[in-house]
Amino acid sequence: MSKKFQFLFALVLLFSLVLSACGGAAPEAPVVEEQPVVEAPVVEEPVVVEAPALDLPALFTDFWASIPADKGYGSIGAAKLNEQLAEKPVFMVDVREPAELEANGYIEGAVNIPVRSLLQNLDKLPGLDEQIVIYCASGHRGSMGMMALRMLGYTNVINLGGGTGAWTKAGLPLTTGSMPAEAASISTPIIADEALFTALNDFLSNLPADSGFYTVKADKATEFIIEKAPFIVDVRAQAEWDKDGYIEGATHMPFADFLTSLDQLPAEKDAPILIYCASGHRGGMALMALRLLGYTDVTNLNGGLNAWKAAQLPVMGWIDWPATMAEFIASLPADQGFYSTSVAKVNEMLAEAPVFIVDVREVSEVEAGYIEGSINIPIRDLLKNLDKLPAQDQKIIITCASGHRGALGMMALRLLGYTDVVNIGGGIGAWKKAELPLVEGVPAAPTAGTAPAVDVARLAYLDAYLTNLPEAGFGSVKGADLNLEIGTDTAPFILDVRSQAEWDDKGHIEGAVLIPIIDLPANLAQLPADKAAPVVVLCASGHRGAMAQMYLQALGYTNVRNLGGGMNAWIAAELPVVK
Repeated sequence: MSKKFQFLFALVLLFSLVLSACGGAAPEAPVVEEQPVVEAPVVEEPVVVEAPALDLPALFTDFWASIPADKGYGSIGAAKLNEQLAEKPVFMVDVREPAELEANGYIEGAVNIPVRSLLQNLDKLPGLDEQIVIYCASGHRGSMGMMALRMLGYTNVINLGGGTGAWTKAGLPLTTGSMPAEAASISTPIIADEALFTALNDFLSNLPADSGFYTVKADKATEFIIEKAPFIVDVRAQAEWDKDGYIEGATHMPFADFLTSLDQLPAEKDAPILIYCASGHRGGMALMALRLLGYTDVTNLNGGLNAWKAAQLPVMGWIDWPATMAEFIASLPADQGFYSTSVAKVNEMLAEAPVFIVDVREVSEVEAGYIEGSINIPIRDLLKNLDKLPAQDQKIIITCASGHRGALGMMALRLLGYTDVVNIGGGIGAWKKAELPLVEGVPAAPTAGTAPAVDVARLAYLDAYLTNLPEAGFGSVKGADLNLEIGTDTAPFILDVRSQAEWDDKGHIEGAVLIPIIDLPANLAQLPADKAAPVVVLCASGHRGAMAQMYLQALGYTNVRNLGGGMNAWIAAELPVVK
């Protein structure tokens, strides 16, 4: 094909294409298949399972149930701990600061882990069920450490009540001049509840040493109360409140019922609260519970009511009986027969004018014979019948069988404010021996009048004392029985409260210690240190012995008896006398 022909063919082809573009049919659009709508996948938010919140009230309730009153609320006394240590080693943790151990000493065998780092050193403690004794200076920090460990599952942790203060007061030794060996890692801690551990560790770790770990000492307590006007809470038992008194203005919330009595606290959780118990142990636990529950200004009285009393601060509803009776005993007038009178003197008075005589024997004893004109009020009921007695400044003569009960009744009335009460020395026994007349039968019932206003606390204590006099001799012992006890393994300490002249003139019971009655308060060091030791007191007739007996029992001696009829009865029975 020629080049000319090729050129013409190309022109024709081009021309045909132009014509088709200008007027030819449009080509069909490509078929596009409809795509299915694909929805975006739903992305679900992850489910976050929160750890259950700490149920502190329930945890505290469980803890409270684990430390009942009959177990000392989770505490142990110094004497009891010392007995345990004599039998076998006990794992002890001293939670005081190292400087305190260095300055004051520590109990031999203890390890030192300060309370603020206690839970960070659980590997230094034995297993969950092994016995652990914690102690501090007063019982406050020890109680909180014990509480924390028990709540974490340690089942056999106890706190030394009163701490090293109580330990030294009991005459027990502390090691000085060295420090305990560094505590070693001896176990693998088991933390069942991390949230609880964290809460307890945060609390203990942040205890402020500069404010006594949330305590106030008794000597600063008055200033504290005046400055802060706190809501005062007494967590002791009802019996303690009744017997030992309380701080004025305190609200009584016994420890056993404390958690169910929180509605008695101020509504504002930042209100100042001052807690106290007897020694600081229960107060420390109550404080810890309240602060963990959100109360921000809670303080524990260091050493409790015991320390308050030791600081000679005022106590409502309580009498310092050792001091009160010591003053009474030391001021007994020898020239007035120590508030006794003879049968001859009473007989003379009766010949001149009627005298108010109270016979404090039992009805069955009175039926065999009584002094004419007397009334009968058995000794256990004497203070329940003050309305049957004359006015407090009127003459009252008391009698019994030998002088023992009469002396107790006389002393009780004088301590209540009666100013002219005397006891017949030797009682009805001496009256008979003098061959003075008695009337058989029962005296006429005494006439009731108006009871005088007396101190309620004094009346409660003295009435309880007389009411609870033992059936066996009302707390006296017969000479023959005492003679059998002398020389045995259970021989009592014999305290003779007569004068030196009586001792020299009449002789004495072998082994007896002479301390004249008015000198007794100043010579207590001669008595047995063990207040449970048996003691027998004696005088000439039983009168002074009975008063000394009441005084010793107020001091805490629990096994004191008075020699019935005194040295006179002993000699009359021809029992051995040393001269």
